[in-house]
Order: sequence, then C-alpha cells, then structure tokens
Amino acid sequence: MINFLAFLLVIGICVISHEGGHYLAAKWRNVLVHEFSFGMGPSIFHKQKGETLWSFRALPIGGYVKLDGEDMELNEIDRQENYDCTRSLNNKKPWERLIIILSGAAVNLFLAWILTVIYLSCQGVYVVDSPVIGNVLPDTPAFVAGLKEGDVIKSINGVDLKDWSDIKKRLQEKTIDDSFLFVITRNGENKELRIDIPLDKERNERLLGVQPPFHKYPILKSVVLAWSYSWNMGVEIIKGLLKIISGKAYSDVVGPVGVAVIAGNAIKQGFWSFIIFLGVINLNLGILNLFPFPALDGGRAVFIIAEMITKKKVPEKYETWIHYIGFIILISLIIFITAKDLLRVFKGW
Repeated sequence: MINFLAFLLVIGICVISHEGGHYLAAKWRNVLVHEFSFGMGPSIFHKQKGETLWSFRALPIGGYVKLDGEDMELNEIDRQENYDCTRSLNNKKPWERLIIILSGAAVNLFLAWILTVIYLSCQGVYVVDSPVIGNVLPDTPAFVAGLKEGDVIKSINGVDLKDWSDIKKRLQEKTIDDSFLFVITRNGENKELRIDIPLDKERNERLLGVQPPFHKYPILKSVVLAWSYSWNMGVEIIKGLLKIISGKAYSDVVGPVGVAVIAGNAIKQGFWSFIIFLGVINLNLGILNLFPFPALDGGRAVFIIAEMITKKKVPEKYETWIHYIGFIILISLIIFITAKDLLRVFKGW
C-alpha cells in the first residue's frame, strides 16, 4: 500500500507540475484550455470551472491539458458556437506555440533544480573525500565495536584508506574469517580495533554500519551547486537514454510499477530521501519529454522549429497521424515495461 500511495504522490506532483506549465503558458498566450486532466482513461470525477473542465481519471499514469486547436473534431464543434479562432493554438505564432509546448518540461526541470537547492541547503550531502565517520548506526558491528562520530579510519587489515569508497572495497575482499583489523584516529591518537563483520546474506556484502558526515551548504552556494548537480545528472540521463535506444541498457528501464517500488523505498528511508528522489524523477521526466520523438513535447517542438526555419507548416492531418503513431508506440512500451516490472516484483525485484 505504501508503494502505491508513494507512486500517486510522486506522479501527482510530477504530472500536475508538468501539465500546470502547459496550462499557465497557454493562459498567458490566451489559448483556450478545454480540459486539465490528471490520469488517463475513463473519468472518475470532473468539475467545470469557467471555460476549463478539471477531471480525475482512472489510470494515474499521466495527464494532459486539452488545448483548443489540438483536437480537430472539438474545433469543428466550437466553430458552430461563436468560435473565437484567435484563441486556437494553431492560430498562434510559432514562438508562442513553442513556449507552450516546452513549458511543461521546463517546469519539471525547474522543480528538480529547486528540490536540489532545498536538499543541499537543508539536509546536505555526504562528504566522501576522506574516510571520516559521520554517523554510527545502532545494533551494527561498528556500534558494538565502539566506533564514534568523528573517528577517521586510517586502514583496514593493513591497507591505507584514501576516501570513503575504500572502506567498502576493503570490506568486500575475501578473508579467512569475519574479523577485520581497523586502525582509527580519535582525538589525534591512533587506535587499533578488531571488528567482526559477518556477510549479509540478503545483500551479499559486509555492512559495517557507519555513514559519512553530512555537509550543508549556504543557500547561495546551494543555488550554484544545484545547477551543477542537475546538469551532470542530466548528462548521465541522456547517456542512459542513448544506451537504452541502442539496446545496451534496456534491462535497467523501469515503468510505473518500478517507480512505485522505488518511491515506496524512498519514503521508508525518510523525508529527505523522498525529496531527492522526487527531484530525480522530475529531472528524468523533463528530459524525457524533450526527447524528439512523436507524441512527446520534444517531437512536437521539432515540427514548430522546422516551421520557423522553412516558413512552411506541416499539414495538420499528417502531423496528427505521426503523433498518433508515436503515442501508440509509447503506450505499447509502457505496457511492456509494466509487465516486466511485475515479473521483477514477483521474483522479489
């Protein structure tokens, strides 16, 4: 249940933010918004407020805003009832349509950046450039052995450590038994400790039970660092998408069920784990929607940019069919990936 509720919360925030971007941009450019919908499929609840129908649909896997000019049949009906053609998306200038199309992804990217700023300034990040202990978890080998916050792990089994990653490397090495010799520095003095660290059979690794220290950044520093973090992660996301397209990393793809499981785990780990997960999901959603594939915002933007360059617009019926085919492909992929996620769940993920 917690996974499902976490999924609804994540998707709700992401979708409402994304579609809210389209909605606000459309209102700014005076485009008629017929409907703002959360979810897909049959309507469960709807309410007409002003000129816009606000609806909640059965399948919480997305959402949409229905703009005048996107649905040909709807436009034909409107034209019979004092239709104002100046409020149609198709009758707006190319740059206005481009802003409206890209605004959804822009809001997701902005939200990802804001959440990262909040995380860096309020929670902070782990400092891993040196093997300093920031926290000792209760009922762990480290706790039993008497390791304390501020201790510096100098070596394990005679091998010097340079940074935090070296701790895990040394613990995963094969040994005759579960005993490890630690040399630590505490209050300027070196001390030797013999610590028994059994193999965790579920995770197939040895868990010492320590965490690196956190460092919180001033708000202005967080603003700059959040941009850097988001940029670097965005580059990795794009690389991942290219690998998926080439078939090199297809097994790593997760769908709605996978997102629900990960979201549930993030909530269980605490508020800040959920916040950074929400930021990562928004970053993924923003970049994915900018991908130049039919039915995605990026695919629609390609047609507008081509129009701006050539001064010629692709006939609406052709563009509609191209996006329709793209939509069918995307839905098919979602169904396939969801089935794959369910198999993972039944196998214990």
